[in-house]
Parts: sequence; C-alpha cells; structure tokens
Amino acid sequence: MTNGINRRQFGLMAGALVASTALSTTARAAATGRVVVGTWGGDYQNLQQQFIVDALLKDSGINVVFDTANDTVRKTKMLAERRLPRGSMDIACLTGQGAYEMNKNGLLEELDEKKVPNLKFVPEALRNNYSAPHIYTGRVILYNPKFVKTPPTSYADLWDPQYAGKIGVIDIQYQTTIESAAMISGGGLDNYEPGKEKLLELKKQGVKIYPTNEAMAQAMQTEECVMCIMWNARGYMWKKAGIPVEIAVPKEGLVLYVSDMCVPKNAPNKEAAYAYLNAMMEPGPQKAFAATMGYAPTNTTVKLDPDLAKLVDYTEEQQKGFLTQNMEYLAKTDASLQDWWNKSFKG
Repeated sequence: MTNGINRRQFGLMAGALVASTALSTTARAAATGRVVVGTWGGDYQNLQQQFIVDALLKDSGINVVFDTANDTVRKTKMLAERRLPRGSMDIACLTGQGAYEMNKNGLLEELDEKKVPNLKFVPEALRNNYSAPHIYTGRVILYNPKFVKTPPTSYADLWDPQYAGKIGVIDIQYQTTIESAAMISGGGLDNYEPGKEKLLELKKQGVKIYPTNEAMAQAMQTEECVMCIMWNARGYMWKKAGIPVEIAVPKEGLVLYVSDMCVPKNAPNKEAAYAYLNAMMEPGPQKAFAATMGYAPTNTTVKLDPDLAKLVDYTEEQQKGFLTQNMEYLAKTDASLQDWWNKSFKG
C-alpha cells in the first residue's frame, strides 16, 4: 500500500496513455461484455481501475468487475469450480508460484501472442505458456546507511557479527529466506537444505522475526532492525514513505517475484480476458505500477523516466543475473520447509 500518486508521477503516467490507447485498439476490437478480474485490493486494484479500465477500456464495450480477495481464495475457488463448464472468474491474478500450481492442476488456458499480442515484448526470463506476467521485481538487501556504512554485496553480509541482534527476517517469507541462506551455503534454487543450518547460525546471533512486511518496515523505521532481505519494489515504497533504507543487489543474483494474470479454462468471456491482459501490458498501466508501487515493467518496449528506472528497473548486466524460483521443487517441499521454519527456526 502506498500514499497514492503524486502530481509528477501522474503526469508521467498520463502522458503514456495516449499512445497506449492507440496501440490497444486492435486487441480490444473483437471483445465485449462482462469480464470478472479476481485480484488483490488496495493500490493494486485501484491502479487497474484507473489505468486499464478507465483509461483504456472505457469505451470498448468491456464491462470490468473486480472480485477482490487474496490469491489463496482465488486458487481455492478455481479448484472448487474446475468441473463447471463456466467458472466465476475470467482472469485470476496470482503469484508466480500460484500460477504454476493452477497450471499443474490443468486449470489454466494456454496463452500466446495470437491471443495477447503484447506477450511478444516479455523478457525471456518471465515467459511461460499459461500466464501473462503483469509486473515483477527482484529480491534485494535493504539496509540503513546510518548503521551499515559499507553497502552489502551479498546475503552473507547479514551474518556479519557486527550486526548481531539488528537483522530481521519475515515470517511470511520463510521460503525466500531459506532460499537466500541456501544460496550462500552450498545450496541453491533446487536445494534449500544447506540454508537451514545457515539460518540456525543467524538465530544464535539474535535474529528478529517479524510477522509481516509492514512490521519489518516499522522495525526499519525505528532502527530496531538495520538490514533485511526484501523485494526491490518494497524498498522503493519504503523510501518514498521516508523509511531510512537503501537498496543493494546481492552478487548471488536477482531472484524474481512475478505477479501473473491467468485465464481459467472455464472462463465465461475469454476474448474479453485476452483484451484485458493485452491492455494491462500497455505503457500507461506499466508506468503507473512502476511509479506507484515500484515494480518493473514486463513490456520491454516501455521506457521509464531515468530517475525512476534507476530505482525500480534493471540494467542489461543485472538482467543477465536474473533467477527464477524452481516451482516444481517448491511444490514438493513447501510443507516441510514451513514445518522446519515453525519448529526449528522460530521455536
């Protein structure tokens, strides 16, 4: 959640909408009717309303209805409706892992450039055949420069004894925290086991465990915590909110978080769903999410304001180090990872 869009950001985003409207006309032409978008609420939904629905689809004949809930609710609903000829959603907004799970269950429509033309502009690291990547960000290290004089370069820097008792991790991010620890202790994206022993070392140093991202933000604000692992987009929003953090890219590489949009196989209005997905990848909406929430565009033709790009986008060299989580590995091990986290790390 953010405090909204300032006047300069609005001007930058609005300027892109003229071109966006022209570019998306063809994709919208054949689609009409009601389209139900299952989505998260807050700024995520508000920006879709403002920069996709109101700016690009207003006169298209498509009537957008938002179904607001978390992605667990959406996944449960899709599984419950799998045998119905017509489900209740045309589009499901899911995390990358959630989209993978639903596709493994055979619930998602295959997507390609014929259905969603803007998919041709998606970077290779974000591509699959079952979802349209909406926005993405990389996993980084956030630190308070008042206490961390030398910018960190590796996840290993969180284990530096001089910061003992001032490092924080987030309960709901148990997967990515174990993964980060594994990346500096002989494991990797398909082997988290070495990360467990590494995290137990951090536990002995007095690591603080916060329940949510928001609780971590408060800890960084009060200087209770001086360094943490976090998503780049969160770092951008925290800086905007006046929290004293800087962003460091770990040499281990940028593991990506991707927010996907998917079309269920039993979606009632698939043509309108494809038109919506194509519109959300136009420059206007992509710039809006970058300026407001700090996420990088998934459309490679989108050019951000240089000052904004430095904070939320990635150089060609950094893109070479992009890493994506092993979804198959996580699907098999998630329950045991959470069990270890709760009993051995938190206990």
